[in-house]
Amino acid sequence: MPKISVLMPVYKTNKQYLREAIESILAQTFSDYEFLILDDCPEDSREDVVKSYTDNRIKYIKNERNLGITPSRNKLIDMAQGEYWAVMDHDDISMPTRFEKQVAYLDCHPECGVVSSFAERFPKIKKMRFPISTDKIKEHLMFGCALLHPASMIRKSILGDTRYQKIYSPAEDYFFWCQLIGKTDFYNIPEVLFRYREHETNTSKIQKQRMTDSTIQIRSFVRQKHPTIWERTQKETRFWIFIRLFGLIQVYKFKQVGMILPWYLSKNPLLKIKIKPAQED
Repeated sequence: MPKISVLMPVYKTNKQYLREAIESILAQTFSDYEFLILDDCPEDSREDVVKSYTDNRIKYIKNERNLGITPSRNKLIDMAQGEYWAVMDHDDISMPTRFEKQVAYLDCHPECGVVSSFAERFPKIKKMRFPISTDKIKEHLMFGCALLHPASMIRKSILGDTRYQKIYSPAEDYFFWCQLIGKTDFYNIPEVLFRYREHETNTSKIQKQRMTDSTIQIRSFVRQKHPTIWERTQKETRFWIFIRLFGLIQVYKFKQVGMILPWYLSKNPLLKIKIKPAQED
């Protein structure tokens, strides 16, 4: 049985992006893994790209019909044999030591079931930072996704019957983490171990409104499910407010959400306002 199962769904991927994603996995310094590549577009498959690699760790599966991203992710989970599952997207890049460092952390911390990391957006370079400790991650999950999904590694034994839920697509990864809050600890390695590719066909861009609507529903669910954590954020979590007006950004910092809402409502509705938790010190 392999130590890791790498789970990568594919759908009409730019072939060069797909090659870079595959090669970043094959270049990992940790080599004990199976690499499951599930093609969800039988009428326009990427079989020629995948089968150009002869590495016997690669297992290529093609859906007989298009299932969509959520059922495809669940199908990969059901196929995986590894002790740990490494999530991977078809157009991103894992740094060579990603698996080595994530496996080392999970091996040394049995209380932790999910580990991810900092990342770098590209081609326009920007570092992506996330809360590090499990308490801060759980607090930040009250507001949005606090772990980069395609950079994550999951301990198989914590999942039970937890699966991705289609009803929350395309924010199914956010809901997936929220289902695990009461089951395990989380950790973000404070090091760039992943490169996240930005392009015009990113799901977060082409399904922006659905992403927003799903996120609002998930926030309501998780705050009702974990009221103690939600109440703690009101006392302990600091927040940034980003205001964009005429191309200029102003930043304000608040201690509690209760301080934000009256201030927010008093502002001109033409302002573009974004509220998010501040990072750990």
